[in-house]
Amino acid sequence: MKHKLGMVLEGGALRGLFTAGVLDVFLDEAIKVDGVIGVSAGATFGCNFLTKQKGRALRYCLRFIHDPRFCSVPSLLLTGDMFGAEFCYHTIPEQLDPIDNETFLQGGVPFYIACTDVHTGKAVYHQCRDLLSREELEWVRACASMPLASRIVHAGQYDMLDGGISDSIPLKYFEYKGFDRNIVILTQPEGYQKSPNSTMPLVRTVYRKYPNLIRAMERRHIYYNRQLAHVLEAEQNGTAFVIRPPEKLPVSHVSHDPDKLCAVYRIGRETGLAVLPALRDYLAGLA
Repeated sequence: MKHKLGMVLEGGALRGLFTAGVLDVFLDEAIKVDGVIGVSAGATFGCNFLTKQKGRALRYCLRFIHDPRFCSVPSLLLTGDMFGAEFCYHTIPEQLDPIDNETFLQGGVPFYIACTDVHTGKAVYHQCRDLLSREELEWVRACASMPLASRIVHAGQYDMLDGGISDSIPLKYFEYKGFDRNIVILTQPEGYQKSPNSTMPLVRTVYRKYPNLIRAMERRHIYYNRQLAHVLEAEQNGTAFVIRPPEKLPVSHVSHDPDKLCAVYRIGRETGLAVLPALRDYLAGLA
């Protein structure tokens, strides 16, 4: 039986440059998968794997990291979005560092993202079919819109925020979609466990109109740690090949230090190269 190989990309804001480094190694080595699902930065950086634009994620981060329209407190105060909505999700991919939509369309690899419905607190999954459609880019923005640092995004029939609230590591969803083998790229090291959210008092105030969202955020650490347990189980039984940082990455969600961004990307590349022999063995076993 031929296996269906998926790739699951965790988020983590600028920790996602670790994933970008791993994926650029995959591009160098012509690693192919049958489908990709990304959450938050896993989606915004991960789509470059499907467009075959090696280095793009790091390139535009370094180019614009000091531009207040890209990521800044002034942007948050003036627009409600720390990562500028128009600049990050339209101006950059459409004009300043264009995304190669033609390569994405020709590749034909399904690309899914996970968002969170603020009314239900549950995950909403969406297949992106065109990376330069304004509507599709709004879905991607919703997927990566961190609570308290972003406005609620309307796309399709939904009002949404970051998919990491409801499904940080959507391995079970991809298994449900028929991907019986998966490469899972995490942005936290082995042994990590998420703690309760220390910003919950502010969350309850800001999102008081969305009780289901508040409940999801209250329990997010529980859901996340259960997902980690499922990932570990899948790794142990051979249905998943898991790639993690070797240690805690030297960057938080947001950083304006170019050296730190380069370091996270470099760790991703080094990790990708280190696991490559084991990954090739794993893939050979799927034939």
